[in-house]
Amino acid sequence: MPALDVFEAQLGGLAERGRLRALAPRAGLDFSSNDYLGLAASRRIGGVLAAALARGTPIGAGGSRLLRGNAPEHEQLEQAAASFFHAERTLFFGGGYTANFALFSTLPQSADLILADELVHASTREGMRAGRAATQAIAHNDCGAFEDGIRAWRNRGNRGRVWIAIESLYSMDGDRAPLGELMAVADRHDAFLMIDEAHATGVFGPDGRGLAAAFEGRANVIVMHTCGKALGGCGALVSAPRVLCDFVVNRCRPFIYSTAPSPLMALAALEALAILKDEPQRRTRLAALVSRAGEACARRCGVTASGSQILPVVIGDDRRTVGIAAALRARGFDVGGVRPPTVPAGTARLRISVTLNVDEAAISALFDALADALESA
Repeated sequence: MPALDVFEAQLGGLAERGRLRALAPRAGLDFSSNDYLGLAASRRIGGVLAAALARGTPIGAGGSRLLRGNAPEHEQLEQAAASFFHAERTLFFGGGYTANFALFSTLPQSADLILADELVHASTREGMRAGRAATQAIAHNDCGAFEDGIRAWRNRGNRGRVWIAIESLYSMDGDRAPLGELMAVADRHDAFLMIDEAHATGVFGPDGRGLAAAFEGRANVIVMHTCGKALGGCGALVSAPRVLCDFVVNRCRPFIYSTAPSPLMALAALEALAILKDEPQRRTRLAALVSRAGEACARRCGVTASGSQILPVVIGDDRRTVGIAAALRARGFDVGGVRPPTVPAGTARLRISVTLNVDEAAISALFDALADALESA
């Protein structure tokens, strides 16, 4: 029997620092999910899936996309998504983590450089670590630092490609990237701009196309849209020039060797894109709730809002953060307490997520409860 004490010791250390994680059933009002538009339980999407099952659409793909797993539903979604996002081509992945890991471990080559905002998703960082290109972390949203990094690298004689990795809306701070300025940096230096739209897709932009809508489809822009947040299902759509998508199909191991996503999830994403066009009132309603939440947070808790549906309340201490989150759950509010290493040390926080699964009364009640918890914690 192998010794397990080393694992028990590490878990004990996490518990001592207030960082031990555990699974728990969902409970309380939803202030933690990424189901921003309330589509996860959409009857319209559910009806589409029920009809697909009734006509014999398989649940599983049965293989990788290159080995009989390439279902008509996948191709239908990719064609519709390319049109929706005004891109040359899109590819459907099983999830956002897989998509980011796949892109960053495949596209940048050994002579290249990736400059990544220091707050990008863990999936991006893991993809860079698995890839062959040189990497450099750049101070958050510092366009000048991105440009300085490129120039310094070129001055050392490097002639490879440069890839700039960012999120359009950051998952833990809820703030936006200066996309226009970063696009200009990429253009000046013949660099690729890789934009993770995970938390912006469906919420911002014309028809919910995201914050990068003005740039998507350009020859030096690659965009990742998750289907498991505002679109309510699971999977991810990557838009890029056709030649880069062809390269991924031929060289990307996570794409080549993974069983293809369920054809049903392709249909769910396809219907979600149609809902974005047909029901703009969802985005209007969400914007109103975000505004209400920001006002309540500032008035009751003295915290300036992020301006997006992601509203962080930085507590600092890990244990205090966990305690406040537990107090809110006890009062019927599901709020996530986020600790390092997900966020930088000393910035443990409550990550309040505003979705269409709550109303204005629930938002007011949450911030009343939070004000009480902050005072007593």
